Amino acid sequence: MATKASPKDTIRQLRDVIRHHEYRYYVLDDPEISDAEFDRLLRELKYLESKHPEWITPDSPTQRVGGKPAEGFAAVEHASPMLSLDNAYSEAELLDLDRRVREFSAEDATYVCELKIDGLSLSLVYEDGVLVRGVTRGDGTRGEDVTVNVKTIRSLPLRLLNDAAQNHGQIEVRGEVFLPLASFNAVNTEREENGEPRFANPRNAAAGTLRTLNPEVVASRKLDLFVYQCFADGQIPCERHSETLHWLKRAGFKVNPHWRQCASIDGVVAYCRAWGEQRDRLSYEIDGVVVKVDSIRLQQDMGATSKFPRWAVAYKFAARQATTQVKNILVQVGRTGALTPVAELEPVELAGSTISRATLHNEDEIRRLGLKILDWVLIEKGGDVIPKVVKVLESRREPDAQDFVMPGRCPVCDSQVYRPQGEAVWRCENASCPAKLKESLLHFSARKAMKIEGLGEALVDQLVDRGLVKDPADLYQLSLDTLVQLERMGKKSSENLLDQIKESKSNDLSRVIFGLGIRHVGERTAQILAQHFGSIDALSQATQDALEGVFEVGPVVAESIYRFFLQPENLALVEKLRAADVNLSAKAAARRSSELHGKQFVLTGKLPTLSREQATALIERHGGRVTASVSQKTDFVLAGGEAGSKLDRARSLGTVVIDEAEFLKMVQ
Repeated sequence: MATKASPKDTIRQLRDVIRHHEYRYYVLDDPEISDAEFDRLLRELKYLESKHPEWITPDSPTQRVGGKPAEGFAAVEHASPMLSLDNAYSEAELLDLDRRVREFSAEDATYVCELKIDGLSLSLVYEDGVLVRGVTRGDGTRGEDVTVNVKTIRSLPLRLLNDAAQNHGQIEVRGEVFLPLASFNAVNTEREENGEPRFANPRNAAAGTLRTLNPEVVASRKLDLFVYQCFADGQIPCERHSETLHWLKRAGFKVNPHWRQCASIDGVVAYCRAWGEQRDRLSYEIDGVVVKVDSIRLQQDMGATSKFPRWAVAYKFAARQATTQVKNILVQVGRTGALTPVAELEPVELAGSTISRATLHNEDEIRRLGLKILDWVLIEKGGDVIPKVVKVLESRREPDAQDFVMPGRCPVCDSQVYRPQGEAVWRCENASCPAKLKESLLHFSARKAMKIEGLGEALVDQLVDRGLVKDPADLYQLSLDTLVQLERMGKKSSENLLDQIKESKSNDLSRVIFGLGIRHVGERTAQILAQHFGSIDALSQATQDALEGVFEVGPVVAESIYRFFLQPENLALVEKLRAADVNLSAKAAARRSSELHGKQFVLTGKLPTLSREQATALIERHGGRVTASVSQKTDFVLAGGEAGSKLDRARSLGTVVIDEAEFLKMVQ
């Protein structure tokens, strides 16, 4: 009869299984299980480790994201200098490298070519196979210890695989951290919507991310890593660089798959030509090719200058820039209402395509560039789909060049636009603006808002494109005859949608407030506003000072709400909802007692029987309040399984920590 594995053995087995699947997914891009199954394994490991914290190890998959933000990065000296590479800008300079190599050894003049990732160099130190330190290149001699952030890179093994680490005590691996283009564009979109300056390019974004003090932010941006060099106890463990790359892959690292071993310099030149033409098909930025002598012995014989190794060069691709003229500056309105100026250019060929537009990001960027309409500019095609203006050629300025003025009204719906204090982006706050209507409808019908679950993207596209819905209130005017004529909308699905729309009319006021899409107003804030004001009329008529006096509503949120209801279009939308019989008053909440009157709670972790929403409702029904973060004002922290940094914060402040059983005794 098989015996049940002990918790310690189960934890060890789970770690091995999770490491295997991380390697399959993040390194080989060949997963063997679904995301849901992987998440289940990770949750099980987190649960067991929460029950047995004494068995948590630094290389556990649960330790990729640290619980506390870093307070700074310590300086660390590299065991050996991280030298930069000398640049080569022409095929003639590649031939010159070959000449120098042959002066040392004509018989072993073979090379390895690797794509030059446009990222940030990093040194990784492993002891007995476990990652102990990650250090940036810095000045080549000293860098910053960013271990806590490095651990968030999912393609990086926290423990080396197989027997790669068995024969050496300390292993140093060097590589390049980068931000994939999809992640780069997502980060810049988010920063732009938050009124923050965009990153100039993926390299700057990767560097800025790796030096971010909050590991949770680093993890959310999805950095990646390719490695290319290894030292075992100070020595390179292989005789050839090509063998080192194979060794690193067996150890569990992600090695760029496009490297090539070239028997002659002719092969190197052909490789560089090919990638200069096809680099745009990659999902990350490269700016050249690194060419290295393959023989480690020959590398050592050739040595290095004080700055560069003599046995390698970085062949740099031609800059992807062009000169053209700005014919006009247009303003586009995005799905969130952000107004973005775009330069309309004299068409010019750049990196294999004809460019006629370039993003200018925001008004401040135009001022920084000193750009005028009709100026001649230098444009660059980087990670963005739309190229950007990098420099104004003032020496070529036309005498009739004109200053650009940001419009005071939305170019799509003619509503007044507004730029919040401290932000760079002007916004249209009309919830019914056609430019943002599709996004507004999806938000209005979301599960946590009005809960019209039959309203998906495909249906919203049809409703808006055919002019059937011009604001969220128009949903309540839809008929069966109209819906059945749409694609993939039969009679039954149309009836179900109309039933959901009808049911949504009786939703609580908090759902309506959240569904309106007021900037900075989330689900929790909407509940507080509904409870405090009791009706949409009282909320819409509240002064900014009155809004700031509401618990958990700060100046930024208060201003956003106040300005939302200043817009005549938004007030008209409220009236249309009223005419459609949508409930615009808060339902009276039966408070059973005042046992928790004035007490502030913070929830963390997973409770055994109560959902977070149920626990919050109980606290509020008994007179208490729930806040998002632990502070000196917090009276109780209600903690469940897998509790995180909030629990640590509570203990450090001496805040009372209770579990679900103790909490239920308080409210019964």
